[in-house]
Amino acid sequence: MDLSRISSSVQHIAEVIASVIKVDVTIVDHKLNRIAATGCYVEQIGTRVNKNSVFSYALQQGEGFLIENPGEHEACFRCSEKTHCREYAQVCCPIKNDTETIGVIGLIAFSQEQKSAVLHNKNNLMEFLNRMADLIAVKLVEEEKTEKIKLLAKELETVLDAVDRGIIAVNQEGKCIHFNRKAEDFFGIGEGILSKMKIQQLLENISLEEMLKQHCPLTNTEFRYHRGGHRMRGIFNANPIMIESEAVGIVFTFMKISEALKTINDITTAMIETSLDNIIGSSRCFAAVKEEAARAAQSSSTILIQGESGTGKELFARAIHFHSSRKQEPFIPINCAAIPEQLLESELFGYEEGAFTGAKRGGKTGKFELANRGTIFLDEIGDMPLHLQTKLLRVLQENVIEKVGGKDYIPINVRVIAATNKNLEEKVNEGEFRKDLFYRLNVIPINIPPLRDRREDIPILVEALLEKCNLKLEKKVTQVDNAVLNQLIAYHWPGNVRELENTIEYAVNMCRGERILKEDLPNRLKRKEAENEAVAGEQRIMTIKELECYEIQKALRIFGGSKQTIDKAAEALGMGRATLYRKMKEYQLI
Repeated sequence: MDLSRISSSVQHIAEVIASVIKVDVTIVDHKLNRIAATGCYVEQIGTRVNKNSVFSYALQQGEGFLIENPGEHEACFRCSEKTHCREYAQVCCPIKNDTETIGVIGLIAFSQEQKSAVLHNKNNLMEFLNRMADLIAVKLVEEEKTEKIKLLAKELETVLDAVDRGIIAVNQEGKCIHFNRKAEDFFGIGEGILSKMKIQQLLENISLEEMLKQHCPLTNTEFRYHRGGHRMRGIFNANPIMIESEAVGIVFTFMKISEALKTINDITTAMIETSLDNIIGSSRCFAAVKEEAARAAQSSSTILIQGESGTGKELFARAIHFHSSRKQEPFIPINCAAIPEQLLESELFGYEEGAFTGAKRGGKTGKFELANRGTIFLDEIGDMPLHLQTKLLRVLQENVIEKVGGKDYIPINVRVIAATNKNLEEKVNEGEFRKDLFYRLNVIPINIPPLRDRREDIPILVEALLEKCNLKLEKKVTQVDNAVLNQLIAYHWPGNVRELENTIEYAVNMCRGERILKEDLPNRLKRKEAENEAVAGEQRIMTIKELECYEIQKALRIFGGSKQTIDKAAEALGMGRATLYRKMKEYQLI
């Protein structure tokens, strides 16, 4: 504790003591620095007292004492001036904070008259000096507490200004008593003006009295603000300030809707980046689709992906998003067939507070707004009700949305990718899908072929799915029997890649060794195989070219496609080496 922090108060107390006792006063701190003085010592304020002085002795002893005969007292023994001391008497009184001595009050008599004044009433004098010492100690403690409070207030101010939300604390009348810079920026209000305002001027539709009465916090409550040329949509939280079960005020925190949505998207839409290169398939028709998707990703136009269930429509949509300039922004998928018709509108566009019975307080943000600056994927678009098709058409034409129960249009910047496993042109002809919406969606059409049209991709798909299932199920199934692979290639796959994945997972679960055998396959494939054998292929007729391509692929799998083994494959197929190479080129197997 440093007495220099209250030097002006110490000097004032020194002058009071001198005026009462009529002697010169010196007050030093724990480092023997002269903090205050009167009379002939005034000029020496700021200097250091000798370390062998009586002040040093008083600091060491921590007790007060009176020297009637300077030079003879124990405190004087080390003093270098004791042989020619000019002092007639001296009094030392330590200044303490608890058990710590933080300074000394010294009285020095330079005349017999001053000595008599000191000795006149020694007991009362020491009591008086002790009181003065306590007063100095108390003032220093108060000063340190004040400094700590100031420091704490500055720290809190710095913390509040560092928070990325606007913060306003109000009293029971709603007057803004504390706020940070972000709040001023948030509402577009100049410095110092908020302190003259009430919260009701910023949030017009709140009932402060009811909020104070209920003691209940509010969270994520949406509001609109318009003052001069400053317009903004935001959300606020409100928490009561409680003292002994009474709400004496409320702390409001504010955030812009756009900032809140970005935070939500950063948390909820973070995902592993999907690349077109990660979509397995190298057949001619599938490679062409991937090339189309790569070109479409460079555009901002609407895309309509068509394909049977299980062909990977959402996978393509994600890949297109992550190959586009919007890849750092959200990708929001929604299945139009999985949500009840009466809820789909509010899921897509959100709703205002009180829009319908059961609506959440503060309303709700829709998927379109969550996808702002990014991509929204509307899966099963063919199942969207007609009245929502009209609303979606407006979004695509005008780039604005309207919440359920809302009065204002909200501008958005969203890239739409739609998908369906239905024939939308037929639905248009049947009056179940709007023609104008179909053309708006079908700017860039992408058609994903079913798995049966790219059978040559099945072996590499099986290999990849096997690795995935082993990792998931903690198994070590490393091979698929050739007869099983042939059966998988020949199967019709109405459920496409999704069905193939389920089949491999089932087989890995059932497999008792390291190789998948026919008995490990699901019953539906076993029954299909039995049916095929029973009718001798009557229900599965392949063209000569398909059969030839299939058998060449089988031979290459069995013998390998290297130069050393190609002769064996050609011999097994009953054709020459040159013919086999020509056929492999024709069927794009090399």
